[in-house]
Amino acid sequence: MAVVLILVLIVVGSVLFHVLSPWWWTPIASNWTYIDSTLVITFWITGIVFVAVVSFMAYCVFRFRHKPGNKAHYEPENRRLELLLGGGTALGVAAMLAPGLIVWNQFITVPADAASVEVVSQQWLWSFRLPGADGKLGRAETRDVTPENPLGLDKNDASGLDDVIIEGGELHLPIGKPVHILLRSVDVLHDFYVPEFRAKMDMIPGMITYFWFTPTRTGTFEILCAELCGVGHPQMRGTVVVDEDADYQTWLGQQQTFTQLTASSEALPPAN
Repeated sequence: MAVVLILVLIVVGSVLFHVLSPWWWTPIASNWTYIDSTLVITFWITGIVFVAVVSFMAYCVFRFRHKPGNKAHYEPENRRLELLLGGGTALGVAAMLAPGLIVWNQFITVPADAASVEVVSQQWLWSFRLPGADGKLGRAETRDVTPENPLGLDKNDASGLDDVIIEGGELHLPIGKPVHILLRSVDVLHDFYVPEFRAKMDMIPGMITYFWFTPTRTGTFEILCAELCGVGHPQMRGTVVVDEDADYQTWLGQQQTFTQLTASSEALPPAN
């Protein structure tokens, strides 16, 4: 009976903890309400299965507890039970996967008015690139990365000359405007992750991955690398600041373009 009581307490305690828990998703800077809805669906399905399985275990322990003279009945096969369990499991898995496919389609379908922002990762630093006055990001290649050109921009591409470069600094974003995040790694596998945005994506050398979101609340948030990328992985931190539009424009006007950075590098005396 003690085992039955423990199982029942586990079920009741788990349900109450989920319903009454103060720890829930923080609606800070994310427009991914459908991601949250998908997680809620997953919790409902897995929660119902958890309650059903543990409750069934408690019932079996109580119903079939040892009694003098009782003898176990061995039943090697039960086609009806197998079909029921197999079909129920298939339906549950499909119910969890189907919303994910819909969410993924929304996750990668970028609005036409989204502003492009490139995030460049390297061991163990975050850098960023924003379009200049022409509204276009210039071409970039990892093979062109040098100390004077840390993001590997193509100097022959006029579209990139006015690109805004933030090497190792804070990324600022305007509130309420969709952002198309382009992700590029110059060395190993990284992962761009801001927990409050509820969005993350691997950064694969030789590829450009992407997603989009709309910041919905001002604030300062930490960027983490969610992929083990070497001994400096725990220290690979960055900052993204969501500003009101006026503050964002002020910050943007203080940043240097690729042309200005190149000119500054060329003006420096050669190292001895």
